[in-house]
Amino acid sequence: MAVTDEAIEKIKAMIVSGALRPGDRLPKESELAAELGLSRNSLREAVRALSLIRILDVRQGDGTYVTSLDPQLLLEAMSFVVDFHRDDTVLEFLAVRRILEPAATAMAAGRISEQQLDALSAQLDALGDQPSVEDLVASDLEFHRGIVRSSGNSVLCSLLDGLSGPTTRARVWRGLTQEDAVGRTLHEHRAILGALRDRDAEAARSWATVHIASVEQWLRSTL
Repeated sequence: MAVTDEAIEKIKAMIVSGALRPGDRLPKESELAAELGLSRNSLREAVRALSLIRILDVRQGDGTYVTSLDPQLLLEAMSFVVDFHRDDTVLEFLAVRRILEPAATAMAAGRISEQQLDALSAQLDALGDQPSVEDLVASDLEFHRGIVRSSGNSVLCSLLDGLSGPTTRARVWRGLTQEDAVGRTLHEHRAILGALRDRDAEAARSWATVHIASVEQWLRSTL
């Protein structure tokens, strides 16, 4: 592993220094191994590892390329790891989301367009007053994703996308067991949307915090 780690670090250094840029094709394996002073086997292992975390893209019959290095692409690896969480760590993911999502919602207050606000409002209207738990959870994910996307920070958007997986089960569970969870969720969504329409960043932040904290508090009491 030490040899493979060295190979990974050398390839990483080439990308960080700009010797390899997003979209660039890596030199042939034999040439790159000689240039970096590596065995072809250790280079091959390093390429395999870096392709798993979306740094490199191995195209059969064409070669190996540096990916776009877009934050959303790179953070997919985090989302993959997050999916292996244990039930007792859901609260920790919710706590992180409670820190990040209200901040993103406040940022969106000054950036989100009237057209985007109308689309979010129409989405809530289409859901109705008595949606199924599954429809509510899907709408909840899309509602918050749309707001976070409007924050203008692609890294924040990707981080929160990755953190949504562990909390989905908690939302479903809450919808099935907690009295009036559906009504509360819809009310809180409307309140967040109202604050965004008023361009009130602090009210938007507060309602987003209340919304996530209510799920967190309920889950804490049931575990």
